[in-house]
Parts: sequence; C-alpha cells; structure tokens
Amino acid sequence: MSPSGYQRAPAKLTLSLRVTGVRGDGYHLLDAEMISLDLSDGLNFTDGDGLEVVDCTLEGQAVGSGEDNLVRRALRAAGRRAHVRLQKRIPPGAGLGGGSADAAAVLRWAGVSDMVVAAELGADVPFCLVGGRARVSGVGEVVEPLAFEDRSFVLALLPFGIATAAVYGAWDELGRRPGGGSNDLEQAAVAVEPRLALWRDHLNEVSGQEPRLAGSGSTWFLEGSLRSLGLEERMELAGEHARLLEVHSAAR
Repeated sequence: MSPSGYQRAPAKLTLSLRVTGVRGDGYHLLDAEMISLDLSDGLNFTDGDGLEVVDCTLEGQAVGSGEDNLVRRALRAAGRRAHVRLQKRIPPGAGLGGGSADAAAVLRWAGVSDMVVAAELGADVPFCLVGGRARVSGVGEVVEPLAFEDRSFVLALLPFGIATAAVYGAWDELGRRPGGGSNDLEQAAVAVEPRLALWRDHLNEVSGQEPRLAGSGSTWFLEGSLRSLGLEERMELAGEHARLLEVHSAAR
C-alpha cells in the first residue's frame, strides 16, 4: 500500500478544564470541554522514511524532528513508515495541542482508531483523533461528542511556550486545588511562567473581557472577533510582542 497522502491536523481549544484527581500511576484525571479550530498543521506522507519540519508559525519556537517527535512516535505506534513533511502552523508550547493534532493525523492516515493507542501517545490525542466538540474525561481517553457550535475566538499567541509537564507538576506542588475560573491549571501555569499574568491583565484591560487560558498555556483566548473586541493583530507589552489571531470553531 502506498503511503502517499495528506492530512490536516486541526488545533484544539480547551474551553474549560477541571483536574478531578490523580491516578496511582501519576496521570491526571480530567473533565474538559474541547473544540477543534480552523487553525491547523498539514502533513504530507510519501514513500520513504524521515520527518521534515517546516516552520510556518511566526513565533519562531523550533519544533524538533527527533525520535521523540509525536509524528515519529505515532508512526511507530501504528506500525507504519513514511516520509512526513510537517508544515507547522500551530505554535508549540501554546496549549493548542499542536503535537497531539499531528499524532492524531498520523493515526487517521494509518487507519488507526483505537483510543487506547491514542491515549498512550498523549492526553489530547484521543480528542484530536475525533475532533469537533466534545467532553473529555479520564486521562483523555473518554471522548463524548457534543453538538457543533459556530463560535469565534481571538488567540493571544505569546512569544514563549510552556511545558505541559511543568504546569501539572506545579499544580501538584500547589496542593491540587481547584481553580477559581474555567481552568484549574491557570494558577499553576502562572507560577511556572509569571509573564502570563502580565499578558492576562493587559488583555483584560484593552478588551474589557476576562481572558481564559488554553489548556496548560501559554495562549490566552477571548471569545469574539478582533473587530468586536476592538483589537489589532499585534500587541506589545514590556518590550515583547504577541500575535492576535482570529480563529473559528471547526466541525473537525
């Protein structure tokens, strides 16, 4: 069978996130609402072997092509080989599930729909495999589809990323307390990267809306359009620049 083909890998946006417990093996249990976005990576599959990463983001945060890249890990999990050209448009470390979306695209291309296999690659991979809008629980392997809603958001793509593992580690260290907003990880993420709070407060001031954190960060998001929120496509704070990107919910 020829490996040639193309797959889109839509970003995911976590609209709400509760951490409901920790399993004996250390994995965190979640209760979240996630949606797919019209922001996506692209994967081209051809004969051969190897991974070529083309950075199409404007944030300039490099994505490695080594053996720990989720594309390579997903190929191994599927028992397939191919040369993959990955066009990265989803910034890494942004809480938008870019790596998970790429892994899910590999599984779709390979015809793998096993949620256990997907969850072994990462907590967001099962949702990214299903896409649309869903309630996600367990360690990410339980995905309950919900009715699609047509919504618009503005993403504040900050000039730095945050490691998911560091945020969950901070949540543990802070006493595993529920958050006061829609995302239990917000306080932990700010503890890991204090600049998050500066950007949150600035966005609140200029938009009049309380930003929400996407997953474990670093992206803040607002509901609405750039025009309705009175925002420009670029924002500066303390000598750093953020890109404001208008996106829309996607059926998959």
